[in-house]
Amino acid sequence: MNATENLWLRKTAEDPGHSRWYIQRFRDLAARGADLAGEARLVDAMVPRGARILDAGCGTGRVGAHLAAAGHQVVGVDLDPELIAEARAVHPGPTWLVGDLSDLDLPSAGIPAGFDMIVCAGNVMTFVAPSTRREILCRFRAHLADGGRIAVGFGTGRGYGHDEFLSDAKAARLAPDLLLSTWDVRPYTPGSDFLVALLTAA
Repeated sequence: MNATENLWLRKTAEDPGHSRWYIQRFRDLAARGADLAGEARLVDAMVPRGARILDAGCGTGRVGAHLAAAGHQVVGVDLDPELIAEARAVHPGPTWLVGDLSDLDLPSAGIPAGFDMIVCAGNVMTFVAPSTRREILCRFRAHLADGGRIAVGFGTGRGYGHDEFLSDAKAARLAPDLLLSTWDVRPYTPGSDFLVALLTAA
């Protein structure tokens, strides 16, 4: 992967304090009582109790931690070691791993594939290198259990359009189950500035 293509790596290279700023931002939001679990509530409603869930691009663990508290078995993966360190410190319990989603191979780390749900929230797909987007979706599919689903959410004005995403999903042998414009289940329309795509293996 070309690090200059990955927007998060570019930001942290340009500003070594960026990860700490991000961590503090979410600490402040939590302290103010902001709702940081909207994505997790939707995911929780879609899976059986005790489901295996992969939080792809987990950041500081806010989504995965809520799902773990609801009784699910959570593995979180993120490229940024500082964010993973925060997740491990603040949300013990889930398995938090440093890793590049375009190289995702959890069985090689002793973690079986076969996840009931993969959630990729927080605009992660717009931060990854564009040349790796399709490969990341392929990796997601390879880690999915039979009948499992993938939930991907991102702003469509961030350089990754709805049509391009669905084309990449099709190439990764994934099909849309449902397209929403928000994590609180509002319908997607061509004018929506956010996409939450629920995908299944095609």
